[in-house]
Amino acid sequence: MDVAWMLLLLFPLLMWTSSTFVFYFKKFFYVAWMMFLAILGIPVCLLKSGGRDVENMRIIRSMVRHVKYLFGLRIEVSGWEHLQTEGPYVIISNHQSSLDVLGMMEILPDRCTTIAKKELVYAGTVGLICWLAGIVFINRKKTSDAKSVMADAAKTMLDEQIRLWVFPEGTRNQNGDLLPFKKGAFHLAVQAQVPIVPVVFSSYSSFYLRKEKQFKSGVIRLRILPKIETKGLTSDDVSCLSDQSHSLMRTAFLEISDLVAKSNGPLKH
Repeated sequence: MDVAWMLLLLFPLLMWTSSTFVFYFKKFFYVAWMMFLAILGIPVCLLKSGGRDVENMRIIRSMVRHVKYLFGLRIEVSGWEHLQTEGPYVIISNHQSSLDVLGMMEILPDRCTTIAKKELVYAGTVGLICWLAGIVFINRKKTSDAKSVMADAAKTMLDEQIRLWVFPEGTRNQNGDLLPFKKGAFHLAVQAQVPIVPVVFSSYSSFYLRKEKQFKSGVIRLRILPKIETKGLTSDDVSCLSDQSHSLMRTAFLEISDLVAKSNGPLKH
């Protein structure tokens, strides 16, 4: 009992004085809360759709949108009109951390799911609800498997009229710039002959720094760029398409990140 009271008294003190404690507490709470939401969402998905169905992403979207408020985050979106595109398309975005899910759910269009690393399917209740939402799992370590999954995904996009969200950097990146893009998303779009819609998240460095163990409240700017058509393009055009997309997104990333930094100031570390 004495230990419990001591912990209860220490908690607000640590939250007030230790940025490292705040960082780990928020990270733990984020994961725990997402798993709890998944526990609530799984039976709803099963009752609504009876199993694996991209329509279950609507349930996840509605359940996750409040999470930003728990962490004092504000999401500002520009370019909404560029998502008003009929039929299937591929959304590509930069990837900084698991917090990207919050921005994704803020703008996720109907009948849209994502491509994620295969390891996510084993992440307890979160992995199960992701599977129920039709998320396409890919083994990044096996190129042949990845190509096969992308080919199947292209067919599914057209047959079921769905949209796919892809992170072409292939891994989380918080170095203040964009990593080179992997070609899978662009092969996917060209093979299906569907447009690409680039989405850019501003840098999180004004409120979240993983190495320095800093996690404060702040602003995330999302900019949705005009769609890039792929009709008539072939696999020979993929490299050029990737470079074009990277250049457009990098320019937007640096611009909106600079706006956020000027308004909030970078974290002290």
